[in-house]
Amino acid sequence: MDNLNLVSTFAEFKELKNIDKATMVGVLEDVFRHMLIKTYETDDNFDVIINLEKGDFEIWRNRIIVEDDAVENPNQQISLTDAKAIDSTYEIGEEVADEIKLSSFGRRSVLSLRQNLAARILDLEKANLYDKYKDKVGQIITGEVYQAWKREVLILDDDNNELILPKSEQIPSDFFRKGDSIRAIVSRVEMKNNSPHIILSRTAPEFLERLFEQEVPEIFDGLITIKKIVRIPGERAKVAVESYDERIDPVGACVGMKGSRIYSIVKELHNESIDVVNYTSNTQLLIQRALNPAKISSIQLDEEKHTASVYLKPNEVSQAIGKGGLNIRLASMLTGYDIDVYREIEEDDVDLDEFSDEIEEWIIKQFKAIGCDTARSVLELSVEELAQRTDLEEETIIEVVNILKEEFE
Repeated sequence: MDNLNLVSTFAEFKELKNIDKATMVGVLEDVFRHMLIKTYETDDNFDVIINLEKGDFEIWRNRIIVEDDAVENPNQQISLTDAKAIDSTYEIGEEVADEIKLSSFGRRSVLSLRQNLAARILDLEKANLYDKYKDKVGQIITGEVYQAWKREVLILDDDNNELILPKSEQIPSDFFRKGDSIRAIVSRVEMKNNSPHIILSRTAPEFLERLFEQEVPEIFDGLITIKKIVRIPGERAKVAVESYDERIDPVGACVGMKGSRIYSIVKELHNESIDVVNYTSNTQLLIQRALNPAKISSIQLDEEKHTASVYLKPNEVSQAIGKGGLNIRLASMLTGYDIDVYREIEEDDVDLDEFSDEIEEWIIKQFKAIGCDTARSVLELSVEELAQRTDLEEETIIEVVNILKEEFE
């Protein structure tokens, strides 16, 4: 077995997998010494010299010269006659170094060595990969889609390491083909069956935060701080920002001139709507800003229960709730308060709760869930629209509408 072929093979592997030289040499020497111990029961009198640049190695055995009839351990001692055959100047008590060729160990031992070396380097590569990405958790990486499956996408980084983007971590409108370039954050690194699994995410709030850092220099430089991000991936997000420099408008800086800065972020997130709001420690004011663009008339807070009752004019309720309830849901997530929206009752209007003796409570809750908490707010909408926005049957809605109409006749 050629020394050159053995070491150069793994020297190339070292370069490919980016294992540093000192570590590679240490692994090679350790594996060779393991083979020596297995063959000679000790490696104490052996020198292993590895030269990765040249792609070769040498194993030298050191033995003490003794009288011809005094050799007790041929591995550690050599007779004077055998020593003089190497060099006629040798004397008893001196040390003789002779090179051990790899071929002398036998084919089976060499094969075992190669397998052991390959396993050690593979384990080392796994550990390096784990450590590399463990330090990158929360950072954006760019990779290339290698394979797209129903439940996950396999991505290769610049070093051809395999990364996983599960379906649960993809934006609903994400669609990838082989060869596509993709950006995501490193969500977590897990060890499964002694192999590192690098999980990516495009739905995590941290992904949006990193995108803002890339697009808004003031955030990257620390002049603007992102206090909190809440998202419903692919639909809508709210970002609370704050600046400690009064000369900087944090919202304006994040949006950019004519939306230039936020445009690329929205594009990356497949047109996910992003609301940037000024953060404040004043809870009422933060709730008001979070429900933008709706104009709030008044807010009643329950600090203990962390609930907020928000009162608005009838024409502002739908804006506060938002399409599919997204706006109020995100506002609750951003502020940490459960927000209930109520219409300001007009003089000739009646609260739905007043009809609890005629209309079942669960039906009233259905109407309140879409912002209809008064009789007139229900009557303003058609039966078809009420059926679409609630889980109620049209027959039930017609019965309720007739009951409410009687109140004003």
